[in-house]
Amino acid sequence: MTIIRTPDALREIYSGVSEASLVKVTPALTADYRLMIERSPFMALATVGPEGLDCSPRGDRGAVVRVEDEKTLAIPDWRGNNRIDSLLNIVRDPRVALMFLVPGSNTAIRVNGQAVVSVDADLLDSFEVDGKHPRSVVLVTIGEVYFQCARAIMRADLWNPESFVDPKSLPTPGDLLKAAQADFDKETYDRQWPERAAKTMW
Repeated sequence: MTIIRTPDALREIYSGVSEASLVKVTPALTADYRLMIERSPFMALATVGPEGLDCSPRGDRGAVVRVEDEKTLAIPDWRGNNRIDSLLNIVRDPRVALMFLVPGSNTAIRVNGQAVVSVDADLLDSFEVDGKHPRSVVLVTIGEVYFQCARAIMRADLWNPESFVDPKSLPTPGDLLKAAQADFDKETYDRQWPERAAKTMW
């Protein structure tokens, strides 16, 4: 097996960066980048820490983040599994990368920057949903923002209902848990999960 070991060797294979690939990068939100992010209900948040890397899905009703200004994004941390992998990484290493998807669009938006975790009471109150508040808010200072080439989403045919996988053909969360722990009660978990999720969305 031939393994690439150096940046120069890699650049010999991937030569010819287009002008668009370079000029699309901006140090702050443009009006169009802001519009794309404000229409996105889903993103992936990548962080790094002493134990390694983490990539966490984030979703919300409406926009997944709130644009505070051209350099700042606010991400409410809603109910989850309490592993807090992303938050633990951020308090030790502020580097983050975000990728936003807009249902129906083949254009993904990427943000690289630095983050902090805030528990400011007024900030938490500003995200109230159905009388509930996030326990913390991740504030991201944008270092660079740009759009991703659409080819990956186009190849995946991501938004085509005809290409959707039937969930019944996939393992359930209970199946996945039982594979990790042989005596896990997958039937009870799968039966109770929909109601539990509905009550703990925020």
